[in-house]
Amino acid sequence: MAISRPVHPFVTSRRRFLRAAGVCIALPAFESLMPRTRAARAAAKAAAPVKRFVCTTNIYGAYKKAFFPKTAGLDFELTETLLPLEKHRKRISVFTHLDHGIGGGHQAVPTLLNGVMPHLASQYPEGNISLDQKAAEFVGSQTRYPSMTLSVNEANLVSITRTGVQVPSINLKEMYRALFIEESADAKAVQARQDDLHCSILDAVMSEAKGVHKRLGAQDQKKFEEYLDSVRSLEGKIVQQKPWVGRPKPKTDVPEPAMGRGTDADLRAMMELIALAIQTDSCRVFTACSGFAGGDYGLSGGYHGFSHHGEREYEVTAVKKIERGQVAAVAYLMDLLAAQSDPINGGTLLDHTSILYGCGMAEGHHTTRDLPLLLAGDSYRHVGSMVLPEEEGKRVKAANLLLSILQNFGLEVDRFGTSTGTLTGLEPAPA
Repeated sequence: MAISRPVHPFVTSRRRFLRAAGVCIALPAFESLMPRTRAARAAAKAAAPVKRFVCTTNIYGAYKKAFFPKTAGLDFELTETLLPLEKHRKRISVFTHLDHGIGGGHQAVPTLLNGVMPHLASQYPEGNISLDQKAAEFVGSQTRYPSMTLSVNEANLVSITRTGVQVPSINLKEMYRALFIEESADAKAVQARQDDLHCSILDAVMSEAKGVHKRLGAQDQKKFEEYLDSVRSLEGKIVQQKPWVGRPKPKTDVPEPAMGRGTDADLRAMMELIALAIQTDSCRVFTACSGFAGGDYGLSGGYHGFSHHGEREYEVTAVKKIERGQVAAVAYLMDLLAAQSDPINGGTLLDHTSILYGCGMAEGHHTTRDLPLLLAGDSYRHVGSMVLPEEEGKRVKAANLLLSILQNFGLEVDRFGTSTGTLTGLEPAPA
């Protein structure tokens, strides 16, 4: 199968470089501003392994009694929900008493990968950008798709751009067609013309904006800067993707998957497409949200109703079946990646892939305390079950875990969202 090779992310147009520099002014350690020569940066990039990130999530959290281990350490006993990971138990870390320290119930679901409520985004240098979109900016035009936001029978709410916009999700068929189905020559020509036109329009907007900005008061200037940030972001994305319009997509013998066979089957097929996308280097950053379709696991009812179980036996059994199915999908993805050689780094695809399972709401009763969070993959020295301080004043922010993941991905950053540092005790695997 054809493999797309990495392209240095800074070898792009002047427009994109200026946009990136404009964004990075507020960052504590942005690579392009480090005191190194272009050649040194390129050498460092070439030496660093290519990393991938996958987040699987739901919108109702997890039944805690079946998710969290009772003991800490590598030899912890797998709980009922985590049993599908038995084969990979040395490749996982489960975190107890880790959360973002916020409330909000269902409104906190989109904070999984940033820890910042939307109405507080302006208080942070990078707003409420999610981990996946931060990583996607780092990948840039190296892959056809900087990120893919996916859904199986549920809306995916966790991917948030730098300007606070939720990234629309695509389903199983749309993902397959994006990866492997070629557009016609006419469609590609139309896309190229549209990209050129959009860039010309955005250039004109930015030119006119200079005059407008001077005539605004301080309050309006701030709002106008937010608008200009969104324009710059759109411009950067167009410039990044223009080179890919004329490049052929990889070929596959895998047929287009059918949909509607039940959440379990559809989620399994989604994991297969993620593995293929990684194998062909079509994308390195993914979020996938899964839900529930009537009849799944022989159940009658709805996921939301099940999540408000009140410890009733039928509803508890239902959420445990659904969540165990989600964890089984993580285990299946790990199987696929561990069995496939890595054409870029050597070893296997799992060696340099981080897989995060979790939710921004802890459980269906709207609590956000003690989020169900699990990290998998061979990029870390895993600790098995990590039990963090439960007492107020000693609790650790879940954003520290997000920062550790970003650093492992290759970003030179020392803060992300509400982080106070990296997650102590979680170390990268030896090179």
